[in-house]
Amino acid sequence: MLRIARNIQLNEDDIEITFVRASGPGGQNVNKLSTAAQLRLDTRKLTLDDDIAIRLERMAGQRMTKDGVIVIHAQRFRTQERNKADAIDRLLELLREAAVRPIPRRATKPTLGSKKRRLEGKKRRGDVKANRGSGGIHD
Repeated sequence: MLRIARNIQLNEDDIEITFVRASGPGGQNVNKLSTAAQLRLDTRKLTLDDDIAIRLERMAGQRMTKDGVIVIHAQRFRTQERNKADAIDRLLELLREAAVRPIPRRATKPTLGSKKRRLEGKKRRGDVKANRGSGGIHD
């Protein structure tokens, strides 16, 4: 059991990891060996609160299928072990991030001083612009 947060535990048997061929440059090693790790986790097997599940779905984005399966593809390293560890770390980070409830933003009003400073700045700028065009003779 992997403990993610106080109320979230992940059974390691729910994680399915397969190894596939990595794409991109790498010479003969890429063509011969299956080093890229593909991690799959069915979120329906997890017991998550509704708000955490909604945040997880939003944060996962394209990594989550319509069936609720998170797919993480790790091919950063040249060995299966390091790619497997990288995929698990990325999954745990995603789950931890979804478990944190965001702090709601409280709307505030601008202070009286900031309003005055803003209006004084606008007045100063307007005066500069108004005095630009006067090239004639003043009486």
